Amino acid sequence: MNKKIHILAIETSCDDTSVSIVLAKEKGNLLKGFKVVSNKMSSQVELHAGYGGVYPALAKREHKKNLPQVFKAATRGFDVNKIDLFAITVGPGLDPCLWTGINFIQEVLPNSKKLSVPVNHVEAHILANFLSKEIGEEEFSKKYLPAAALAVSGGHTILFRMEKIGKYELLGQTRDDAAGECFDKTARILGLGYPGGPQISELAKRYAKRKKPAVKISFPRPMLNQKNYDFSFSGLKTAALYYHKKQKPEVAGSKEYLEAMSYEIEQAITDVLVAKTLKAALNVKARSIIAGGGVSANELLRKRLGEEAKKFNLKLLLPKAVYCADNAAMIGVAAYFGYQRGEAVSDPNDLRSNPNLLI
Repeated sequence: MNKKIHILAIETSCDDTSVSIVLAKEKGNLLKGFKVVSNKMSSQVELHAGYGGVYPALAKREHKKNLPQVFKAATRGFDVNKIDLFAITVGPGLDPCLWTGINFIQEVLPNSKKLSVPVNHVEAHILANFLSKEIGEEEFSKKYLPAAALAVSGGHTILFRMEKIGKYELLGQTRDDAAGECFDKTARILGLGYPGGPQISELAKRYAKRKKPAVKISFPRPMLNQKNYDFSFSGLKTAALYYHKKQKPEVAGSKEYLEAMSYEIEQAITDVLVAKTLKAALNVKARSIIAGGGVSANELLRKRLGEEAKKFNLKLLLPKAVYCADNAAMIGVAAYFGYQRGEAVSDPNDLRSNPNLLI
């Protein structure tokens, strides 16, 4: 028997306001795949650019202003009465922002009998891979699990073993700055825009195309050779800062210098992410490497993970770029599995934020 479950999801963990309707298609008791009916978002990048990062109070204010508009856009032409489940990010993230989404759900569903599913944002980043291609739960489990999963974004760098959907073993995480945070902070040091990842990546590509670059820079690869699976990127940020301060103004502002700095920063971050993830995959006898999060959209990281996965006969799953950044579609996917695990609540007033939630 075929069954369709419509999930309306809301994501407000940081600075992106997103609302999505996701359709889960079942055959018998097995998930056959997901279809994104709508996925609308409102970005606050320009607002926070002047701060070089997300300012929580402003982010909360913008979520409150944007949520009704984004909700209306996502549900336009769709009968909301057909929604079977509501989903909301409860953590990790910025507490004021998380509560904005939770409060909105509570206002929308004061007397509704529909269930609400609290969603772990980190798990959702990994499960966003279900949206990369139509893949069912049975195929996912047989082909890709167990997996070494890397959640890498502006706020998180977490490596864990994924035994099955909903069963995770934390292997390592960043001890200070996340990889995306390192991109943002080093970009700010160099006087580049926010967010820093795309800015640095673009300049790094230009440097790579130079046949005989006059400027060559070398930075440390933090914790690369340690036997654990933890990360640390604050040392790389500090090395970039001290190196930059030593430069004469005419050098620090030159095109080739900025390209060389960007190239080395991107290479250093990527080297560490790839090496640690590959080591974890081999040591825990994984069938695949699965990644997700904003930094997983980085072209160099995707290329290097692909090369290493192929070399060691590992499968690789990466989300489409549109589902790497924070988005509500991935929240809908994670909510489906949370519902199957019995995590839904009947009263939305029972929802609580957990800003420090881990996998």
